[in-house]
Amino acid sequence: MNKFWLVAMHTFLTKFKSKQFLITTGIMLLLAFGLTSIPKIEKVFDKKVDHTIGVISTEADFKQLEVIMKDNKEINTLIAFSTEEECKQAIKDKTIRGYVLFGLANEQYTATFKTSSIADESQINAIQNAITAINTNYQMKKLDIPAEKLAKIYAPIPFEKVSLEKNAKSQDELNQARGLVYILLFVIYISVLMYSSMIATEVASEKSSRIMEILVSSVPPVQQMFAKILGIAILSMTQIALLFGLGFSRLKQSMSGAMGDFLGFEKVPTSTFVYAAIFVLLGYLLFATMSALLGSLVSRIEDVQQMIMPMTTIVIAGFMISMVGLSNPSSSFITFMSFIPFFTPMIMFLRVGLLTIPFWQIAISIGLLIGTIVVLGVFGARVYKGGVLMYGKSSSFKDIRKALQLSKKE
Repeated sequence: MNKFWLVAMHTFLTKFKSKQFLITTGIMLLLAFGLTSIPKIEKVFDKKVDHTIGVISTEADFKQLEVIMKDNKEINTLIAFSTEEECKQAIKDKTIRGYVLFGLANEQYTATFKTSSIADESQINAIQNAITAINTNYQMKKLDIPAEKLAKIYAPIPFEKVSLEKNAKSQDELNQARGLVYILLFVIYISVLMYSSMIATEVASEKSSRIMEILVSSVPPVQQMFAKILGIAILSMTQIALLFGLGFSRLKQSMSGAMGDFLGFEKVPTSTFVYAAIFVLLGYLLFATMSALLGSLVSRIEDVQQMIMPMTTIVIAGFMISMVGLSNPSSSFITFMSFIPFFTPMIMFLRVGLLTIPFWQIAISIGLLIGTIVVLGVFGARVYKGGVLMYGKSSSFKDIRKALQLSKKE
């Protein structure tokens, strides 16, 4: 057992101290810091001209537009002009971003928005919606409809969502749970792809440098396999903890309003976090075991990606299905797929996070997942035992049979 922990900690420390890990972690932390600081960075680069629009219209229509656009974030400043020449000169002088001409024509408001680039759909839509509102008010006045009746026409109807299921999540709980599920699905997806690939690369690297021959003579291959899985697991938890610690704290500081509520998680049940940890751990163990098995079959680092491609495809498929399931987690297809062990970590967690499902379904899915990990671990250990002794180019999965035959001879 001492040798097991020795290999596990050696794997962790070797990777942790490597320049590749330190540089990668540093870049990821900088990216996390940068991405979570986007709102503040935008304010630094934001220019007043980007939100300033010229207007050519009557004085009364300009005042109406000003009132409607008062609290608009896309366009917060309007400047009245008399001619298009003045507007064009203002654009050259970088005083305004663009200008709009609008007014009545045949008892109907029409408008033309001119700018150097029409790529900013948000500003165009804001202007269009505002002038549409002015036209609507004009048409209602023509029809002699009182303002209070007009308000009733456009007032949203009281609409309440009620679940008939007992202990069902409220709308606030569901919104925050969806945010947590969305984030953790990415964590599972990225960690499985990145760290599982790291295990396969580690095994192939030791074989290519012939270090494996020395290790096999001192530490049993099965202990090596699970020690490496544990060592990389500790490494992954360290890196994820650093990213989560920085990213989440920065988001909470910089985000507010709807996004702040989305990332609040105060109303998310504790059980959701517990299941998140369970499925992240089991998902890692499943694919890490498979990755160690496949990595033992190759002796050249350049062959690793080709060998683990089927595993990568499964992970990508599970992620894509879970993304579809975010909008309809209760569908029969999503329910069925959540019981398939290779998809369970992402899809069952999706259901647990967004729905109130019977505990027996969760228990069965976790049981199937653990059973698959055990079977794969036993089988993988046998393949690994023979695979680490195989050298030469690995061309197909037929090498698994050769690995099993070598393991029997040992």
